[in-house]
Amino acid sequence: MLSCVSLWSFQGNAQAPDENRFVKSVLNEKLDEPMEMDFLPDGRILFVERKGDVKQYNPSTKETKVIGHIVVNTKYKNRVGVVREAEEGLMGIAVDPNFKVNHWLYLYYAHPTESKHILVRMELKGEELLIDQQKVMLEVPTQREECCHTGGGMAFDKSGNLFLTVGNNTSNSNSDGYAPIDERAGQAYWDDQRGAANTNNLLGKILRIHPEKDGSYTIPKGNLFPVGTPKTRPEIYTMGHRNPWRVSVDSKTGYIYWGEVGPDASVDSDRGPRGYDEFNQAKGPGFFGWPYFIGDNKAYADYNFENSAVGPRFNPAKPLNESPNNDGLKELPAAQKAFIWYPYGTSEEFPLVGASGRSATGGPVYHRSDFPSTAKRAFPSYYEGKWLIVEFMRGWIMSVTLDENGNYKSMERFLPNQSFGSAIDMKFSPDGDLYVLEYGSAWFRGNDNARLVKVEYQGGNRKPAVEVSAGKLSGSLPFKTKLSAEGTKDYDGDKLSYTWTVKKQGKVVKTLSGESPELTLSQVGKYQVVLKATDPKGLSNTASLEVQVGNESPNVDIVVPNGNKSFYFPGKKLAYQIQVEDKEDGVLGKGIAPESVAATIDYIASGYDPIEMSQSHRKADSDLFASVGLKLINQSDCKSCHLPNVRSVGPSYQEVAAKYKGQNVVDQLSAKVISGGMGVWGEHAMSAHPQISKADAKSMVNYILSLGDKKANNNIPLAGEIDAVVPKEQVGSKGVFVVRATYLDKGNNKIAPAQSEKWLLLRHPALDPEKADLRFGIQQLITPARATNMVGQNPYIAYKQLDLTGIKSMDISASAQARTNATGGVIEIRLDSPTGTLIGKTTPIAVSQATGFGPPPAAANTQQKGAPLGTPTTAPAPAAGAPAGQAGGQRRMGGPAPIKVDIQAVNGTHDVYFVAVNPQTAPQQIVVQISGIEVKQ
Repeated sequence: MLSCVSLWSFQGNAQAPDENRFVKSVLNEKLDEPMEMDFLPDGRILFVERKGDVKQYNPSTKETKVIGHIVVNTKYKNRVGVVREAEEGLMGIAVDPNFKVNHWLYLYYAHPTESKHILVRMELKGEELLIDQQKVMLEVPTQREECCHTGGGMAFDKSGNLFLTVGNNTSNSNSDGYAPIDERAGQAYWDDQRGAANTNNLLGKILRIHPEKDGSYTIPKGNLFPVGTPKTRPEIYTMGHRNPWRVSVDSKTGYIYWGEVGPDASVDSDRGPRGYDEFNQAKGPGFFGWPYFIGDNKAYADYNFENSAVGPRFNPAKPLNESPNNDGLKELPAAQKAFIWYPYGTSEEFPLVGASGRSATGGPVYHRSDFPSTAKRAFPSYYEGKWLIVEFMRGWIMSVTLDENGNYKSMERFLPNQSFGSAIDMKFSPDGDLYVLEYGSAWFRGNDNARLVKVEYQGGNRKPAVEVSAGKLSGSLPFKTKLSAEGTKDYDGDKLSYTWTVKKQGKVVKTLSGESPELTLSQVGKYQVVLKATDPKGLSNTASLEVQVGNESPNVDIVVPNGNKSFYFPGKKLAYQIQVEDKEDGVLGKGIAPESVAATIDYIASGYDPIEMSQSHRKADSDLFASVGLKLINQSDCKSCHLPNVRSVGPSYQEVAAKYKGQNVVDQLSAKVISGGMGVWGEHAMSAHPQISKADAKSMVNYILSLGDKKANNNIPLAGEIDAVVPKEQVGSKGVFVVRATYLDKGNNKIAPAQSEKWLLLRHPALDPEKADLRFGIQQLITPARATNMVGQNPYIAYKQLDLTGIKSMDISASAQARTNATGGVIEIRLDSPTGTLIGKTTPIAVSQATGFGPPPAAANTQQKGAPLGTPTTAPAPAAGAPAGQAGGQRRMGGPAPIKVDIQAVNGTHDVYFVAVNPQTAPQQIVVQISGIEVKQ
């Protein structure tokens, strides 16, 4: 085995492979909330979905099947009876290292009726999961009143020890994105000192145990607290975690690595630092700081929730847990710093991670020795010893280089031209391929882009990279669509042949050839269309899509007749109307009942948790589907056997809802409505209803299961005015109002209902230059102060698809500082490209000696009339009434005074470019520093 020194020397001499030597393939999509995956020795991939399904993907047959379903809890119910979707459910899976002999799997899930998460061991016999014979190994008591954080990541080390991440199970709702340390009576679920910082509690921890043959476990030596230490749990390996995700083990060093999702505060305050996500390393057991510290041990203040008094900052060298909710040790181990940490905005220490929403996932450390010598596609030596990390929100994978001591050295993008959005797990398979499990865009529902992805390295002749699309994916009979292989590439320059296979219920019904054939289908049903691209040497790759025939997807729109569809303006209301049209069902008000359309509005402040918004959307949808179901029940014979609250011949609807609460039984109960049954509620048989469609049966069941839930409070009418009032607790934030409309059509007996939705995002009129969608010639500085410099010839920032209807002017804040050798210039506003239609420009931005901090010198530089841009001259005296220290357009403390730019009238949406222009600027010279843009009506 290579020594550490020779290993890192070998790594340093290796060459980075071309990106096109990696091929990304989608193996399976349209999954229902996938959570974690692991690999069997024979190549099969197992993954779990939150609602309880355990699934297997077989690479040989390319088929996915359910091999077991575990009944789990998926709901929270708070102290006032409001029921919401929970993060919990079936959360994790791991394959025993000795699976070839014992066939054991380990699963971590939320018990269906008791408030606890449990780690269990089950046997996989062939393709059958023996759920009834499961052995409960470990229990983690939880609360089910308030959101959130579950963990659930698992990994084995080479000694057979099992690591398990456990979330803090603590509410963030009253901490404003800072430390949740509410010590008031009755508020224990808002105090993470009871969990993450409690040495006698398993919440907010990474546990390390050794599973034994009898289904029990022992404690390995070297955990944080020796067995028998008073007021401690010996299972704890690391503590002080908020939401630790996917844990991995470096097979060479034994160090563990994981992603850690941080709090939401977007600015530093007297209560403590803004929020940071972390990618962490533990070289041994330890305390990682939460809820007292974040990032590189940035300390929170001891905040009193009773009287809002801000106390002293906590001490990372000697942290104390003095909460009345703590039953563990008072004196905690010294806090360890994060390995990599980053906020919503640009990171000073790790600028490559970017700026936007954040959710650190994690990933594996690569060692070639982890894979057999026969592995065909093991990664090249360049990645030896590197840690690959993936980010759920930002969609990147980073390759992190470590030094010979395992310390951070550098990072770089892995496959920078690829996106891995909503990645919830990432692992290497036993044969050396990298797999990414993607949860999908929307929380608490199945997503079209929830998928299993494989990344292969190809050292010789390369597989084609396949892209597939169609003109439309659903429609009524007669159905025609144009298929397309556009975007498919062969990086060796080979000419490709294309074969299209169309399957229905697994049987081939049609084959086509060519790059863009036309597909005609004459029968109702669901079809899988597989494109296979093959090079002359016989190497091929595939991609697929699904086509549904017999039901056109509805069209949903949010119409704004006379307003702006990109921005909200405080004090001004915006008229809107929701429109729905469906080929089979009709239009809104004529065939489509208003109560069958759901509409919601949410305000998203910077750092808003998308889970919370999705909970309200999910609730609005259930209310919508429930109202449709009630109508159908009233039209049927259901009332002859069932009543809402009182048992009749059959159970009451409330009894049914209580029995199946939190269970994924809609399909099961819908089938029973149609086919009938008996034995669950007594001897009286339930009549069959073959005349009821699958879609209608589902609506009826959704109504019954929704009983007892309270209405979502963010519903809005289908027409009216939006009054963009920022919630009191978020006044001062520059967030986004999100208006959403959705409709689930009626489907038919052979095709499931189709749901369509439309989103309208109304953003604050202030545009942040750091968060521009497009940037060219931009130098982003973060120390000693934040600065967005526009450098060279015609640098620009741009924002995609802004509606400029009714916008009359823009205020642009920009300056040119002599101390940075800026030239000054003008900022042009153009549409759709840096050279597109000019709709306005600033007056010349002159060079100034003022720094923006303290009074300017007596002779500040400004621009003389008629002088070339950037010519320094003596500044005039401040205008009468100007603030002290303001001269040459520069404010003493507030940055540059905004320049009002009148713009031409523009209708519709455009990409809007802000281009800094000065022909005299050298290639690496700053033109101006831009600090703000605000649109005005």
